[in-house]
Amino acid sequence: MKTIRLLLLSLAAATLALGGAQAATPKNMFVQAKDIADIITMDPAEVFELTTGEIIANIYDRIMMFEPEDLQNLVGGVAESYEVSKDGKTITFKIRPGLKFHSGNPVRAADVAWSLQRVVKLNKTPAFIITQFGWTPDNVDSLVKATDSSHVQITITEDFSPGLVLNAMSAGVASVVDMKLVMSHEKEGDLGYDWLKSNSAGSGAFSLKTWKANEIVTLEANQDYRHGKPGVDRVILRHVAEPSSQRLLLEKGDIDMARNLTPDQIKGIMGNSDIAIDGHPKGTIVYMAANAGHPALGKEKVVQALRWLVDYNSMANSFLAGQFVVHQAFWPAGLWASLETIPYKQDIPKARALLAEAGYADGFELTIHTLTNSPFPEIAQAVQANLAKGGIKANIVTLEGKTLWPKYRAREHDIILARWSPDYVDPHSNADAFAHNPDNRLEAKLTGVLAWRNAWADDASNKLAVMARNELDLGKRKQQYLDLQAMLQKKGPFVIMFQQNEQVARRKNLRGFVSGSNFDLVFYRNVTKQ
Repeated sequence: MKTIRLLLLSLAAATLALGGAQAATPKNMFVQAKDIADIITMDPAEVFELTTGEIIANIYDRIMMFEPEDLQNLVGGVAESYEVSKDGKTITFKIRPGLKFHSGNPVRAADVAWSLQRVVKLNKTPAFIITQFGWTPDNVDSLVKATDSSHVQITITEDFSPGLVLNAMSAGVASVVDMKLVMSHEKEGDLGYDWLKSNSAGSGAFSLKTWKANEIVTLEANQDYRHGKPGVDRVILRHVAEPSSQRLLLEKGDIDMARNLTPDQIKGIMGNSDIAIDGHPKGTIVYMAANAGHPALGKEKVVQALRWLVDYNSMANSFLAGQFVVHQAFWPAGLWASLETIPYKQDIPKARALLAEAGYADGFELTIHTLTNSPFPEIAQAVQANLAKGGIKANIVTLEGKTLWPKYRAREHDIILARWSPDYVDPHSNADAFAHNPDNRLEAKLTGVLAWRNAWADDASNKLAVMARNELDLGKRKQQYLDLQAMLQKKGPFVIMFQQNEQVARRKNLRGFVSGSNFDLVFYRNVTKQ
């Protein structure tokens, strides 16, 4: 509590120093206003919340990284290099020499191996990202091990591409933790879990100094970081739940950035010459899916017609107000192997011709199921009007998620309007949902497989999804995912429409904030203030 008071006093002092002029935050401090109520833990073996995902991305270096300078290319983090065995089952990482944790302890191969072992043994929510490789509490010590002081060897038992494994090594669960420090706080065999929930033990650009639930998080710069000293000495996340309060603080200069403004508030400050609005595409996509068990929607030309009936740009430029952008592939833009082509726009004559070829020149009637919360009812209403231009009468039913998702999983829908986000930064995460349905029987009930939920299976799509998952060559694998996305733009049950765009409002003297497509690709180390 004393630390928090000192921080608030330092901000107040900076304001008074201006002699009554507009407030300003200190030049060596990056102050954000954000709703941080979702924080429940700081342990990277457990973190799966949006706010904490970005915080640990700045505290810990991971084995592999998507660096803020280039979010498209996977590079070594704590690992300087790696070698893949000929059969693709074993990867050996060479650890960068000279790295140190914030504690001063050296970063060793033993820390890297232990960090992964710890995730598997604790088995918290995000552990599935690496346990899918066949690792269990009983076998992980033999499959993940330091072979000497500077090398770590991991062995997978499943038929997955090394590229998939390497991408998983850039997830939060692959954060490298200071084993000596954490184990010094172990209680009753908990692997330091109780202590690490509210402390940090990393080697990243910042260390955790303060976390006060629903109040504040402060990070302090690592002056000896491997990429050099961060641009600011301290980062502060102030818990400000109300967007209107965030706007007021930003306009007064009491904060450098507001993270949760509404579209109306964004519009209201666009004329302020001291404030800039930035858009950051995020990994959440909005899509419609047609149940292939429906007599009309099971016809490929009908779904193709739906793609030409939707007026994507009209929605993106009006009520979605810049917080969603048009995107038409199952893997989000801004991530490795994303397809960013936009082949569809509203074309009523083309859509009507396709419907006529499918035997529905006079249209037909269907129901759109979607969520009750905005913007889904608004999107559904716009789509309803769009489909009417093709002679299709659409009825809208809005449901809460707890009712909608069981209906979707039981294939009890015509068209569903929903959202989807990747669980980790590898295209397999979404391809496995949209493009791979190995068993289309109703009783199969494939969890998380959207293709199955829509009663759609395709041999070519299945084959390419498996090939891409298992491909050893990263270049070939990337092209396979691009081909797979292009395939599903033309066939299948999905009309993919939008990708979420995070709108951030900042004081113009602040530069260098990076917010990538996934929730754990947000970086502070390049932030500077003029």
